[in-house]
Amino acid sequence: MADDPTPAPADRDLAGRAMGAIDLLVDTLHDKVVRPILLIGRTVAFAFIIVICVGVICVGLCVALLRLLDVYAFAAHQWASWALLGAVFVTAGLVVWRFRKTPARSGHAK
Repeated sequence: MADDPTPAPADRDLAGRAMGAIDLLVDTLHDKVVRPILLIGRTVAFAFIIVICVGVICVGLCVALLRLLDVYAFAAHQWASWALLGAVFVTAGLVVWRFRKTPARSGHAK
């Protein structure tokens, strides 16, 4: 019976505690480090996809509006369609410019 390969109960308990400690360490690292990194990465990726989709939709709507103006509103005058669309964008730009926030001045006087 000297060649029995089964470990003693104390050795099994030590191995179990060691594996439990390693499992706890891995779970803690996953919860504190890996999960926030994954959430940030997922947020950045979805935000990028949403921004690209919104850009594509805006361009498509502008093209559709220009074609509708060319066909129905100003059939023989394409310049009028471009002028009206340009005026809409200039007006929108002025409105956005009016509500902009001025950056805080640093302590340096001019």
